[in-house]
Amino acid sequence: MPRIAYVNGRYLPHGDAAVHIEDRGYQFADGVYEVCEVRHGMIVDLTRHLNRLDRSLSELRIAQPMGRPALIQVIRQVLRRNHVRNGLFYMQVTRGVARRDHVFPDASVTPSLVITAKSTDPSIIARKNALGIRAVTLPDNRWDRVDIKTVGLLPNAMARQQAKEAGAQEAIYIDAEGMVTEGAATNVWIVDKDGVLVTRPAEHGILRGITRTTLLDVTERLGIPTAERRFSRQEMLEAREVFITAATSICFPVVMIDGETIANGHPGGVSEKIRGHFFDIAEKTAI
Repeated sequence: MPRIAYVNGRYLPHGDAAVHIEDRGYQFADGVYEVCEVRHGMIVDLTRHLNRLDRSLSELRIAQPMGRPALIQVIRQVLRRNHVRNGLFYMQVTRGVARRDHVFPDASVTPSLVITAKSTDPSIIARKNALGIRAVTLPDNRWDRVDIKTVGLLPNAMARQQAKEAGAQEAIYIDAEGMVTEGAATNVWIVDKDGVLVTRPAEHGILRGITRTTLLDVTERLGIPTAERRFSRQEMLEAREVFITAATSICFPVVMIDGETIANGHPGGVSEKIRGHFFDIAEKTAI
């Protein structure tokens, strides 16, 4: 059965779905997006994802494409039509279609909305959790407003490509002061020498990840000592444990960075414990 996409009011076969060549998302990366996990027929943390979408749109002064109840119904329809029980949906909102000009078009231009969905293989995630992944570090060369989840992801794509060519699965950005910011598509966590779980504050330099936010709820519930503070590349390399978080992976253990083994080279117990309790605490919305 072919995949189905939603594009500006129409449900279309994935191969026939298209946007106008003067869509500002295509020409200026003038848009935002969200990716949300679906697990066992339930959408994970939908409210927080939609709240972040609202914030991203507000920061860029892009109008809402539709009201939230209607948007949720469209999301559900896309997931149902694609028969997704375990997987994800991708939602993108741009400023819309207008004659090419750097300044914003007038308010009569309607935002563009695209939603796609696909199934994923849970065994692939399970394998990465069991074995851990590798990462490389790179200088952070992105724009300053990484707190907005925009579609302008060229630096991230280039970083991921560099990681792939080095035999790794993620690239971790390092700022001008030698401090870890975040991954190309993830937030970064360490368990420091004192056994405290640490992640960079989401005030500047990183995206406030939805999985990151829910994970903080998990650590509070489990009584895991946690701190939001900056940490250096060197502290990361010397940590008891390193892992990355994202909506599509929850938390992947990182066992090697820049060719250096982290701790004993095996996934750590903190990430395993968090992963085991994550879905007990995360919001779950039925399709």
